[in-house]
Amino acid sequence: MVLSQRKNEDTITIALTTYSDMVYRICFLYLRNKSDIEDVFQEVFLRFLQKEPSFESKDHEKAWLIRVTMNQCKDVLKSFWRNNIHLVENVEVRLEDTPENDLLQVVLSLPKKYKDVIYLYYYEGYTVPAMAKLINQNENTIYSHLYRGKALLRRKLEGKEYEYGF
Repeated sequence: MVLSQRKNEDTITIALTTYSDMVYRICFLYLRNKSDIEDVFQEVFLRFLQKEPSFESKDHEKAWLIRVTMNQCKDVLKSFWRNNIHLVENVEVRLEDTPENDLLQVVLSLPKKYKDVIYLYYYEGYTVPAMAKLINQNENTIYSHLYRGKALLRRKLEGKEYEYGF
């Protein structure tokens, strides 16, 4: 029992150290509300601990966490409570005013279908075939979303003094 508990603690510590930034960023992309982000963040790692999934590789583990995080965020977004109860405390997370965060704000303003693929491609380094498997879409759809999302980013960033290589 003690050995099993110690193994779980080590597993969750390694997962938190390795993937906490990624999970938080995905939550931020979807939710932009501090309390919702924290709830989903905790739920994802709690699920990781409870299910004790076995993975073929680190990439498989990362993909599982991305998928669970996205699904949890979608669940929060479509929940009755969130859609029908508006709290005064419902404060959005604000980013520092830096060029990188300016770009992130523009990415966040994109429609969801473009925002997801741009995040996975540029921030997490996923290839189009890997993204297609991860989010259950055709590769050509992913290519189209990347192309259109980058075009939208270019238009939104026109006149700004940033060099991002889109």
